[in-house]
Amino acid sequence: MSAIHADQRMGHPYWRELLEDRWRGRLEEVIELSLAYHGAATTPGGPGSVPGQQEARRLLPRAVAARRKLADVEDALGRLATGSFGRCEQCEAAIEPGLLAVAPEARYCARCAGGAGAAAVPVRAENR
Repeated sequence: MSAIHADQRMGHPYWRELLEDRWRGRLEEVIELSLAYHGAATTPGGPGSVPGQQEARRLLPRAVAARRKLADVEDALGRLATGSFGRCEQCEAAIEPGLLAVAPEARYCARCAGGAGAAAVPVRAENR
């Protein structure tokens, strides 16, 4: 099956609704992790306690990853608004519909991402 542009497959409203739902979910995750991270200092033993520091160290990578995922969804919404959603940022080919169905935040087609599995996780241009 040949790749087709995302807007031709299911239409702009479908992708907007899907991405907005993902945005809300990611935002809730960021809020939850951020509150837990900042609340870790109030664990038994007081601010700066060893248990609080350990919990903060455990939560920080998760909070950072959640913020990146939220940014990826916001970027995808931006691409949708400008008409570039569903197009590979490197070669400008259509991103495979199956890939977009699983990872609508995808920035690259499977070929440019280095394989179908690698493309499922968006890779920011500054990290390539």
